[in-house]
Order: sequence, then structure tokens, then C-alpha cells
Amino acid sequence: MKLFGWANRKIGRLTLVDMALTKFSVAAFTLMIAKLWPPLLSLDWQWYGLVFAVLATLPLWNFRRA
Repeated sequence: MKLFGWANRKIGRLTLVDMALTKFSVAAFTLMIAKLWPPLLSLDWQWYGLVFAVLATLPLWNFRRA
């Protein structure tokens, strides 16, 4: 639990610009992985929508409760 407490304190100090840059770096990393592994891009768009919906559910749920 110490690790999560430490991480939460550090995350609390981030600015909006820091968070935006983190999101852009994750997007760039994802594009790099997709470029290096072409079968990933061969899926139908519905699969990407399903993955998005599943992964976005918990953060949105926690945001609603906060």
C-alpha cells in the first residue's frame, strides 16, 4: 500500500500539461506497437470499440463517485 500512496501523492502534483503529455506519449507508444505488429491493425473496428468501452468503464465509474 505504500507504493500506491506514494504514487497518488506524486500524481496529485501533476499539472494539466503533464497529464496531457502523458496521454500523448501513451498514444504514440500505442501507435508504435501497432506499427511494429501489423496483425493488431487487422481487427474490425467493433473490437477496438469494445476494448475502449471495457477499459474506460472503471475510471468513469470512479470519476462519477468522486
